[in-house]
Amino acid sequence: MQHENLWAPWRLAYLRRLDTRRDAAGDDVEGPVNFLAHYWAHPECDESNFVIHRSELGMILLNRYPYANGHLLVALGEPHPDLLQYEPSSRQAFWALVEKSVALVNQVLEPQGVNVGINQGSAAGAGLPEHIHAHIVPRWSGDTNFMTVTGDVRVMPASLEDMAAQYREELS
Repeated sequence: MQHENLWAPWRLAYLRRLDTRRDAAGDDVEGPVNFLAHYWAHPECDESNFVIHRSELGMILLNRYPYANGHLLVALGEPHPDLLQYEPSSRQAFWALVEKSVALVNQVLEPQGVNVGINQGSAAGAGLPEHIHAHIVPRWSGDTNFMTVTGDVRVMPASLEDMAAQYREELS
């Protein structure tokens, strides 16, 4: 089997910005470093934070920096960096939210495929290593193209507001 490399040099710049922000974290830093914990603590801001569903233990929200239209995040309210640090009942609640997200993506967007992934730890690519979360990414054949590689640009045909409205309508 022959593999090809896909180079994404902008990812390193993104990770370095996260490291810099964490190193500087303190009273002078604007906004929360752990946005998921902040969103969980402020349900009154769900609409502006694109949280589309809450359960007793966790939430489903749109990714503000999606890989594809409709890219969802799933997180429990209590932050832990390692999935196995959660009690079994919490892990069960987490997976129930992942399953609900996959079903929602399939119902609303009818993609040709779905990626489900967890990046645990900085070395695994976690952008928020202190709060484990899952990515649910709808996929279509040919949904990545030269724009991402040559222009560091992802083309999203629908706004976050439109995607949130579609998901919320399906859930209601």
